[in-house]
Amino acid sequence: MRGLLSYAVSVGEAPRSVLGQIYELADSRDLPVEAQGEDSGLTYRLRAVHRSQEPEAEVDRATDEELVAMFLECRNARDRLIVLLLGRVGLRRGQAAGLHRSDCHLLPDSRALGCDYSGAHLHVRRRDNSNRAWSKSKQAWTQPLDFLVVQAFDQYVDERHEVLGAGGSDFLLVNLFREPLGAPMPPDALGELFERLSQRAGLSRKVGPHMARRAFGSNVADAGGSADEVQALLGQTHPESPRPYLIPDRARLREAIERVPSPRSLHRSGEK
Repeated sequence: MRGLLSYAVSVGEAPRSVLGQIYELADSRDLPVEAQGEDSGLTYRLRAVHRSQEPEAEVDRATDEELVAMFLECRNARDRLIVLLLGRVGLRRGQAAGLHRSDCHLLPDSRALGCDYSGAHLHVRRRDNSNRAWSKSKQAWTQPLDFLVVQAFDQYVDERHEVLGAGGSDFLLVNLFREPLGAPMPPDALGELFERLSQRAGLSRKVGPHMARRAFGSNVADAGGSADEVQALLGQTHPESPRPYLIPDRARLREAIERVPSPRSLHRSGEK
């Protein structure tokens, strides 16, 4: 199409204005001599003015109500821990499935383990894991944990010990209710769990693992967390990386609107 139009213009069969409506026009004379080629005549260089753009993918977060409903539908301590690791710790499913037990420091003081980071925390590391779970973040980072997550860890450790004793792999999340027992859970299993929990909880939509991660980042911001805090807690290195994760809670948006004074109240204060 472009070739036919430019040819028609060049032979005088169509007005030059036709091209101008569709393309940004430039001629060969503004190019360096060595770039003009052997033909010294006038030729048009065309670039489309109107370009079709891919629609932006809808980005959404899980609501707190959805995550609580899914948590309550969990039938064992392991699954409850998974929901918290994604929704309250903010891990990707690959990062959660790639955790080793040695990455989990749950005591107030971990110096006996050779770690001087205070308080309960996780070490998120990028590894070549046998279950194909890996961290998207190239750099390792330390993620603090609150008492709810630590409590969920304790319950899961007891549950795991009842099934496996001291056995099983060094991976944190392992098969407890299907063969092979003790084998590490693959990342896809976490996605399947979230799909089942969404159905059991009777949610109107499927809440995926990444929606839980977005909820974590947004909740930190809603609670007053600064941009650098959100960035660090999501394990991201670029200051702009957390932006897609910051989806304000609708209640906070409502409160923001209600904080804006009405023109009537401003008028009354001016009369005083």
